[in-house]
Amino acid sequence: MRIGGVEVMRFASEMMSSSSLSSSSSSAVEMLNLKEASNWWSDVNESPIWQDRIFHVLAVLYGIVSVVAVIQLVRIQLRVPEYGWTTQKVFHFLNFVVNGVRAVVFVFRRNVQFMHPEILQHILLDIPSLAFFTTYALLVLFWAEIYYQARAVSTDGLRPSFFTINAVVYVVQIALWLVLWWKPVRIMIILSKMFFAGVSLFAALGFLLYGGRLFLMLQRFPVESKGRRKKLQEVGYVTTICFTCFLIRCIMMCFAAFDEGANLDVLDHPILNFIYYLLVEILPSSLVLFILRKLPPKRGITQYHQIR
Repeated sequence: MRIGGVEVMRFASEMMSSSSLSSSSSSAVEMLNLKEASNWWSDVNESPIWQDRIFHVLAVLYGIVSVVAVIQLVRIQLRVPEYGWTTQKVFHFLNFVVNGVRAVVFVFRRNVQFMHPEILQHILLDIPSLAFFTTYALLVLFWAEIYYQARAVSTDGLRPSFFTINAVVYVVQIALWLVLWWKPVRIMIILSKMFFAGVSLFAALGFLLYGGRLFLMLQRFPVESKGRRKKLQEVGYVTTICFTCFLIRCIMMCFAAFDEGANLDVLDHPILNFIYYLLVEILPSSLVLFILRKLPPKRGITQYHQIR
């Protein structure tokens, strides 16, 4: 019995050793895979060839969105040439400008990185983001006007508020650039990024507030209302897309402000740049332009907004 017990113990010991070796082997394989993935990420980030390729892909994507926006603008103009600069026209024009400028910046991204004084780099990389905010703040204004008009509430203060908010954002950002030019210290870069994180959060909340209100108002319309379901989906989709993209931008700006590994204003983070700009500008712009692709009604049909 003693011999049998020894054999059992020896067998158990061998099984435990085998299990331990198997576990160690699995851990080693996992560590090797992680190391290879890390090496791949680093190799791409540090390769000038891959940097240029990724930035040029971004330039092409931005260029496509810009072309789509200007084509839609021309279609709207041909449909209703008698109207001036309507909200819809301005929205598409700003999309054309923002995406076009981004495309040019990414074509010459390497040249931008070596511009002096350094403040020029910040300006060229930040101006399209400010214009993107203005573009989609215009959409919030449009929805706010529709909402308050439907409730028979005066909208006289909405446009002055829109222009005031944008003026404040641009003035503060210009002031931050000037201070950064005068004294290029780390704290000013952090303040600039945190300011834009706050602006992005403000835009996200604007979409949530007025997009949500308009969505709930449309839900209360009679089921047989013409176009109710389509407009409901349109507002719901655009609100979700824009709220998400501005929220992601806000979170990313907070990380970029304090973590050098999340810095987007450098050449050696091309993969991060690709993911970031794809999620916060290219995809949202593409989806919103697709959702809002319907042309306005011809002359004689009311309820078509015109910017005064």
